[in-house]
Amino acid sequence: MFAGFTCQDVATPAGGRVRVRTGGSGPPVLLLHGYPQTSAMWHLVAPELARDHTVIAADLPGYGDSVAPGGDVAAFGKRAMARELVSVMGRLGFRRFAVAGHDRGGRCAYRLALDHPDAVTALAVLDILPTADVLARVDAEFARSAWHWFFLAQPGDLPERLIAADPDAFFLRGADGIFAEAALRAYRAAYRRPSVVHAMCQDYRAGATVDRADDEADRGRREITCPTLVLWGAAGPLGRTDDVLAVWRPWAPRVTGTALDCGHYLAEERPAETAGALRKFLSATRQDP
Repeated sequence: MFAGFTCQDVATPAGGRVRVRTGGSGPPVLLLHGYPQTSAMWHLVAPELARDHTVIAADLPGYGDSVAPGGDVAAFGKRAMARELVSVMGRLGFRRFAVAGHDRGGRCAYRLALDHPDAVTALAVLDILPTADVLARVDAEFARSAWHWFFLAQPGDLPERLIAADPDAFFLRGADGIFAEAALRAYRAAYRRPSVVHAMCQDYRAGATVDRADDEADRGRREITCPTLVLWGAAGPLGRTDDVLAVWRPWAPRVTGTALDCGHYLAEERPAETAGALRKFLSATRQDP
């Protein structure tokens, strides 16, 4: 995977370390993965984007081969992650950049755009709604299908202890045939480490608390000012939403987007379509870093 890309670890001011893969040339774009994955999820999309961009695919703090800084749940909030990633991009020499994120990485990506508007030139989010909107819209169907949101967010170490009994059964349920074998090996290598499982739980604990609070504090007061692309899977969880772009528009007035014919894992289920949509969007919003 990632032929022609280099791999390095970048230290962060808070004491963490972020693993990044870098390849290509041109305006920079930061790629952020989802749960329970690593930056390996971009292995089919990143080479296409690298044809005309410098691509930086990062493991989120605490995920994959990144090491999260010590701290409480707030250290795993998307505001804290965004600060870490802005620092990483600065240390790599990129003051301004586009960002695309899937799932949990998408939540970090839109927080980056809200908190660091001078750094983010364009934003793409894959298969998410803003965290506060997700939690405000919870119904019985969501609770049944996305019960891990509430399980992983439980305080203490009960989720970590239960997952340790059979991590494959927990993380791979419903994912048969979606992931390439090389990517699957990377995911397994990561989530079989207790520190990574703990980071994932802390991520969801932060989502239910500090991330939700940050969103509600910003609702109606701050907007994402850069061009924004939203992609989602027609057969995924957002396929049940009446008007995805209408939910995003109060946050991102310059939003555009569309559904792809797939489930939740766009970059792995429909890599050509995902890469094509991202390349078209990034080309139209291209700015010098």
